Amino acid sequence: MSEIERQVRSWWDRLLAWLRGAQSGDTARKARETLHDVRTSDAGQRAESALHDLRDSDATRKAKEALRDLRDSEAVGKARDAARDMVRDLREGDAGRKAKEALRDLRDSAAGRGKS
Repeated sequence: MSEIERQVRSWWDRLLAWLRGAQSGDTARKARETLHDVRTSDAGQRAESALHDLRDSDATRKAKEALRDLRDSEAVGKARDAARDMVRDLREGDAGRKAKEALRDLRDSAAGRGKS
């Protein structure tokens, strides 16, 4: 290991040790206390209450119902069936067979170039 590599490793080890030590140090304690103060402050509690109100609101309930209705709708069912049929046709049909042959030809030609 060269001298530069040794210096970099030493610097990196010291940086990691400093970061690990900071987790239990005064800076980390102050950050935890500040976060706790924000959570328990009047503004923090109002924001949390507003989020709860939003989650429990009539608009949220209606949006969930609309998504559920859409998911269960006939149009989505038809689209799902059409997609299933298309995939089956690609696998079993002439287009799928031709695509598999083209991929096989590409793979074989690439393997042939790699051997030479």
